[in-house]
Amino acid sequence: MKGALQKLDRYIIKKFLGTYFFAILLIISIAVVFDITEKIDNFLDKEAPLKAIVFDYYLNFIPYFANLFTPLFVFIAVIFFTSKMAYDTEIIAILSGGVSFRRLMFPYFVGAFIVGTFSFILGAYIIPPANKTRLEFEMTYVKKKIDRGLTDIHLQLEPGLFVYMGRFYAYSNKGTYFSAERFEGKKLVSKLSCKSIKYNKDKDNWTLTDYIQRDFIDEYNIEIHQGNKIDSVFNITPADFKSEHNWYETMTNRELSRYIGEQKQKGVGSIKPFIIEYYSRFANSFSAFILTLIGVSLASRKVRGGIGLHIGIGLGLSFGYILFMTVSKTFAINGNLNPLIAVWLPNLVFALIGIYLYNRAPK
Repeated sequence: MKGALQKLDRYIIKKFLGTYFFAILLIISIAVVFDITEKIDNFLDKEAPLKAIVFDYYLNFIPYFANLFTPLFVFIAVIFFTSKMAYDTEIIAILSGGVSFRRLMFPYFVGAFIVGTFSFILGAYIIPPANKTRLEFEMTYVKKKIDRGLTDIHLQLEPGLFVYMGRFYAYSNKGTYFSAERFEGKKLVSKLSCKSIKYNKDKDNWTLTDYIQRDFIDEYNIEIHQGNKIDSVFNITPADFKSEHNWYETMTNRELSRYIGEQKQKGVGSIKPFIIEYYSRFANSFSAFILTLIGVSLASRKVRGGIGLHIGIGLGLSFGYILFMTVSKTFAINGNLNPLIAVWLPNLVFALIGIYLYNRAPK
């Protein structure tokens, strides 16, 4: 009996992974064809080299797209091959042979663990460096460089030193209406302000134009220095304003964690997309277990509509999951919803749906 169960485990895991990768291959092929059709004019107009299109863009586009829709691929794979097993009476034969439904779930969860781990490693460590190349290609040959800049930037660079910038433009490394205020306790001791500021990458410093330096000696005396240009060093670089783009997609988990910690120390208020991205990489991997549970519980029962009905319901639920996740993240970014709750709420809701369907599945 033990040997038969091990053989059954290998059979289901093989079916799971085989169908999963086949679904990825099929859908990615369709996605690439549509993407080429949509962007071919941009490639021709901007004379993108064929080598760059293939290796810089599509070689990095495929794993990014595949990992983005892993929940959908997992659900389709589980629904498809489990429905086929159910309509070939394989599920009935397995349960009639004394194998409990709970035991039947074991190889499915092994498959979900493999897929979830694979997805996490891809999303956390492999895809981010590849995204740098892909995004650079898009900015060069596909998208127009429209730099609207970040506005109303407030940072604490170190204890007692606060800076403000009216607007910062990442492409030109320039800012407007900059000020740096230094406090000792609650007392303002100096203030440096200027109309414009520019980062010098080669010197790793900033050039301030039309600046005024005020030093508050005591309650009645202020020293004022002003001029056309002055170079100064601040503990900030243009990298601290990455939220202007989807640059969080180019960071590994270690880089994301370090960046979030640094920005929290500086008091940056626009790092929610980075926090959500960090949590999402864990939540998306765990979703493989939840959607596998739903898929098996749903597809193991014969229904009048056949496999087509199972796939239709599966697609509806998987798209519902993706929509729920998107809406939840939007509320976190634009509202007051906690990023951790926003990312894990869809998993919690669909886990309850999975438990309900599991309890109703044929035993």
